[in-house]
This record gives sequence, C-alpha cells and structure tokens, in this order.
Amino acid sequence: MNVHRGSESDRLLRQEASCLTDEASAAAQEKETNSLGSSGLQTLAYPLGPRNDERFGNSTVGFGSNIHSQAPEKVTLLVDGTRFVVNPQIFTAHPDTMLGRMFGPGREYNFTRPNEKGEYEIAEGISATVFRTVLDYYKTGIINCPDGISIPDLRDTCDYLCINFDFNTIRCQDLSALLHELSNDGAHKQFDHYLEELILPIMVDCAKKGERECHIVVLTDEDSVDWDEDHPPPMGEEYSQILYSSKLYRFFKYIENRDVAKTVLKERGLKNIRIGIEGYPTCKEKIKRRPGGRSEVIYNYVQRPFIQMSWEKEEGKSRHVDFQCVRSKSLTNLVAAGEDVLEDQEILMYHPPQVDELDRLNAPLSQMASNDFQD
Repeated sequence: MNVHRGSESDRLLRQEASCLTDEASAAAQEKETNSLGSSGLQTLAYPLGPRNDERFGNSTVGFGSNIHSQAPEKVTLLVDGTRFVVNPQIFTAHPDTMLGRMFGPGREYNFTRPNEKGEYEIAEGISATVFRTVLDYYKTGIINCPDGISIPDLRDTCDYLCINFDFNTIRCQDLSALLHELSNDGAHKQFDHYLEELILPIMVDCAKKGERECHIVVLTDEDSVDWDEDHPPPMGEEYSQILYSSKLYRFFKYIENRDVAKTVLKERGLKNIRIGIEGYPTCKEKIKRRPGGRSEVIYNYVQRPFIQMSWEKEEGKSRHVDFQCVRSKSLTNLVAAGEDVLEDQEILMYHPPQVDELDRLNAPLSQMASNDFQD
C-alpha cells in the first residue's frame, strides 16, 4: 500500500516539474520574441515536419525507464528583415535546390556562412512574403500563389532558389500570367532549336562570303518567289536570304516570341538585332509602260517576318572616315598650279560673272551707283 502511494507521489512530482519546465521555456521564448520585436525584426517558426514525439496517456512508466526526446536541429534564415526558424531536413529532401545544397551533407564546404548570431542571410532582393510562399514547396512540393504576389516575382524567386517553375509546381488563380511565363520558357527552348537547325547555317554561308551581317526573310512553305531577271525589285531584296519555314513563320507571329528571340540572340553574342514584319515581293503582277519607252514592273508583296543581326567587331571603325586617306586637292607641282591660275584668269576675262537683278537690288547704294555708271 505504501509502495503505491510512493509511486503515485513520484508521478505527481514529475508532472509538476514538467509543468514548471514548460512554463520556464515559454517565458524564455516570450522574452526572446519581445526582444526581436523591439529590434524591428520578425521571427516566424516554420513547421518542422512530422512530429515524432509520443504522448503517453494513463499508462504507467516504470522507474527504470529513461526516455529522452531529442529536439530536432533548427536553423534561422534571415530574409528581408524576417527570421524563419526551420528544420534543415525539409531542405535536404530536395537536394537539387539551392537550400538543399546549402544544408545537405556537404554543409561544411558551403560558401554561405552564418553571421555572428548564427543566422543565414539569403535571398537578397526577395521579399519575405514571397519567400514564405515558396517554403511551402519544401513541405508539400506545391507552391500555392496567393493573390497578392505577382507571377513574375514568384518566378524570379524560384529561379534564384533553383526550384522548377512549371504547372506541376505552381498553383495560382491568374492563369494568364502563369501561362505567359510558361510560354516564355517554351519559346526560349523552341527558338534555340530554330537557331541551331535553320538560322545558323544561313549565317555561316554569309560569313564564308565575307559578310558580317545577315538579313533573313522567313517565308511559308507555300510561298514562291518569281522575279523578273531584267526588272528585279528596286529595294535591295536581292541581298536578303530566304528561309522557307511555316513553323518559324508562326513562331514570329507573336510579338512576345520576337522579344524572346532577341534575348536569345543577345545571349549568343550577336548585335544590331532587328526582328519584325515587312513586305516582301514574291512575284510580278503586271508591267507598266512609262513615257519614253521605260517599263516598270509591279510586284506582289506579302507581309512576312524578317530577322537581321550582325557579328561585326569593329562596327564603329567601319563607319568612320579616315580623312588622312582622302586625296588632297592641294597641288605640290608649282608649274601645274601656275597653269591653273592662268586658266582661271582667262575664264574671268572672256566670261565675266553674270549679275542677277536681285543682286542689284540687295547690293549697297555705292555698288549700285558704280554698276549704273559702268552701264
């Protein structure tokens, strides 16, 4: 009987000690939160994954048992003035991301080091609101974009953290913005293929001829070009390269795709890039006879995309005129110079300059009087 009373009193003492410990930890946490709030920083405790602790009900634990629940490791991420306290294990589950590599097995070789307070300052230029939204990816594998966050900002954050931005990852209400970003990705990959397979061979042919720029007109597979050899189009189209591709024609139909193509060409080191729509002559419609027997050929023009780019390195010097190379008009031969002076005097003697009536009216009075006297 005394044994049961002793065990019951020990259990009550343990519960009372546990309650005192919880109250002390809660007071310490509240004190830390108040100190952070006074410094202008915000601390958010992110979920640490599935809970592994077990709570015992009315079951009785023997005296010899010793159970210690090991607290999970925590790291503090400082983003835009906000502290995020997280368990690094949620990052290691995605080793292909930036945070997964930071807190992975090779953390000691990581270039990112904590500050003097043991906090990791990351994601510079990214707002805390967007970062809080992206953290859902490490827990559920899906990012639910709220209404207050724009898709371009979310896209930049995903690119910074090396998170795949696709339909399987992003969920949002604004489908137009999401599809626009996905179309930009698809256009970038598609134009890379067109550049390597269709455009680059034409550029190589121009380079072998000594050219340093290229103007390509994209026609459809159904278009045909029939020019009159005696009367070609008088607009310099003979220097344009023709590319027959209905797929590339449809690609350049959208102005967003043309902007993506400019970006790709700039990334590849090309300059003076122009992409647009222009009229291109395909075949002659009729011939008109002008006065004097001159004939004029009227061509049929179709609106087709064109792309122009340059790979010239010294374009500024190519358009610079070196005046030292221009032949001077000054004569070093004195005999020839004397003969030119005599010829000029003879021309003035036999062919005096004609004076216009307007010059007479605008001349001074003294000059007009002398001219009248000579007449």
